[in-house]
Amino acid sequence: MAIALDETRRTQHMWIMNLVWPLCALFGSVLWLVFYLRQGRGMTDAQLRETEAGEMEAGEMEAGGMEAGETPMAVAVAKGSSHCGAGCALGDMIAEWFLFLLPGAAVALGWHSLFAHRMFAAWLLDYIVAFGLGIAFQYFSIRPMRDLPPGRALVDAIKADTASITSWQIGMYGFMAVAQLLWFPTLYGGPAPVDTPEFWFAMQIAMLCGFCTAYPVNWLLVRAGVKEKM
Repeated sequence: MAIALDETRRTQHMWIMNLVWPLCALFGSVLWLVFYLRQGRGMTDAQLRETEAGEMEAGEMEAGGMEAGETPMAVAVAKGSSHCGAGCALGDMIAEWFLFLLPGAAVALGWHSLFAHRMFAAWLLDYIVAFGLGIAFQYFSIRPMRDLPPGRALVDAIKADTASITSWQIGMYGFMAVAQLLWFPTLYGGPAPVDTPEFWFAMQIAMLCGFCTAYPVNWLLVRAGVKEKM
C-alpha cells in the first residue's frame, strides 16, 4: 500500500513498473519496500521537468567522452528478476484461487489421472497463467524501450522471459513441495488449504526462493543481451 501511494506522486519511467513494485511487495514485504525506496522510486513532476531540461547537457557530456551514471549490474538484475516475479506472483495467486473456487478444474488438469496429488495439477495451471502474465509484463517493457512493432516485441518478450519465468517457478515449486508434503503434514497433519494464512505464508517464502533461482538466470540473460538492463 505504501508503494502504491508513493507511485501516485512519482512517475515511473515504464508504466508497468507501477504494478511490479506493489506486487513484489506482497511477498517481499519490507525487503522490497526498502529496495523500492532506494532504487525504484520514480520522479516527481518537478524532478521530471528538471531532468528534461538537463538532457541536452547530459548529451553534451556523453559526446565529450564522459559517461552518464549507470545502474549497477546487481541492481539491474534484481529489478529484472522482480519484473518477472511480479507476473509469476500475480499468476500464481489467480491460478490457486481459481482452483480453490472451482476444484473440478484440477481434475481436467490431470489430478487423479496424471497426478496423485492435487498440488501438481495446480502447478500446471500456475505455470500457464504465470507465463502468460510474465510475458505480458515483459512485452510492455520491451516494446517501448526498443520501439518495436507488436509482433516483434512479443517474440522478444518470449525470448527474454521464458527462462526467467521457468527458473522462478522452479524455486517456488521446490519450497512449496517441502512445505506441503513435509512441513505441514508433520506439524498439522496435512497440507495447508489455499484459504489459510499458513498457505500464503509458505507462498511468500516460496516466492523469495523463486527470486533466488531466477536471479542468476536473469544475470546471464542481461549479460547476453537477451534481456534489457533495467
